[in-house]
Amino acid sequence: MGLISKQLSGGAKIPHRKLTSEAAIVRMDIPDKVVLPMIQHIGAPCEPTVKKGDSVEVGQLIGDTGKYVSAPIHSSVSGTVTNVGPKLYPGGGSAIAVEIAADKRQTLHESARPHAFSDKKDFLALVRASGLVGLGGAGFPAHVKLNPPDGAKIDCLIVNGAECEPYITSDYRFILENSKDIVAGIKMLKEVAGIPKAFVGIEDNKPAAIELMKEMVADDPSIEVVSLKSLYPQGAEKMLIYSCTGRRVPPGKLPSDVGAVMMNVNSVAVMYDYIRTGRPLTTKIVTVSGNAVKRPMNLEIPIGALLRDVFDFCGGFSGEPEKILMGGPMMGIAQYTLDVPVIKNTNALLAFDRRDALASPETACIRCGKCVDNCPMSLLPLCINSAALKGDADRLQKYHAMDCIECGTCVYNCPAKRRIVQSARLGKEILRGAAAKAAGAAS
Repeated sequence: MGLISKQLSGGAKIPHRKLTSEAAIVRMDIPDKVVLPMIQHIGAPCEPTVKKGDSVEVGQLIGDTGKYVSAPIHSSVSGTVTNVGPKLYPGGGSAIAVEIAADKRQTLHESARPHAFSDKKDFLALVRASGLVGLGGAGFPAHVKLNPPDGAKIDCLIVNGAECEPYITSDYRFILENSKDIVAGIKMLKEVAGIPKAFVGIEDNKPAAIELMKEMVADDPSIEVVSLKSLYPQGAEKMLIYSCTGRRVPPGKLPSDVGAVMMNVNSVAVMYDYIRTGRPLTTKIVTVSGNAVKRPMNLEIPIGALLRDVFDFCGGFSGEPEKILMGGPMMGIAQYTLDVPVIKNTNALLAFDRRDALASPETACIRCGKCVDNCPMSLLPLCINSAALKGDADRLQKYHAMDCIECGTCVYNCPAKRRIVQSARLGKEILRGAAAKAAGAAS
């Protein structure tokens, strides 16, 4: 069955530029080496469980921790550990990482075997063991997301296939090529967690994916396919929950507070595949695009592959790239080197020449209110911008800076091109610092 979504307030009508929508997923060649950071998720970093000189196989555990909010790391190649130590990290700075020289045999570790579970507790333990995190970009450990606080009654599963950022088509291609696993994962999760209803949200600029998913769930009225209006940021957690159910997640609250849990289309399929085969999360579907890429593609990439190897596989650059992004053009993170690895929540690698990468100069705010009118979170972005630049923690608190989802809609609509997202991030750091100072004083 199919539903039309509720209207999202605010947002932006942005160009789609889905250059790779017809590009079937191609498996990338195994690179000479991979670099696997011990932090590829929200939460506590892992500790390496291997050392230099160790032989490893595909799917072998190489990093873990006893902390609850975390996810184990597995080798994406077979080969030999050549280094364990600090390496450049895609988010900036460095992180402890395991470097592995690949032998190109891709020998599968003995632990990769089908799993059985008897109850939800066993199931969640398997989800954790798979290394699964939110694959839509956030990287939140899946076993934590699927285990809401006591008292929370989850009555709907929201499956995110919106993919609202320009250029990115990795989820779209995954739906077209792996719909059976997506539906099997949805049904498994509904049964194990006792969730009566599921919604699959897909933007209406992907009609082939919508029609396919409708066909796949036609015999199950408990799964609804929702056609979302193509309006950024439809794929944001709170936006998608409202679009599918009409429920609003209050500021500072979680989806579980309104009876919902959200998973990416890729995530539910990976979860199902791990139960079926025992093979943990070791590869990632990534869109490689932008006007500086010779052959834009959708790739299945071994996690830990360096960006330079990925772009080389796509034919290299058509000219000197001015900007490299990990992620989409609205929320992606600019990379200062190609010697950083693809990680679990990488969904796109974009390369732009100077023409597309050059940022407009920032000018004075003219108080037009476009950032306010279009903010999907109903915030006052211009006030957050001003308070952050002045370091005013009280005003940042007053204007709910922590509720900003950093979607970039304000900047896109701003005629003065104010760097509001950067200010919001600065404001959050100011508030965290103020909170830490207050906690220290209280103790």
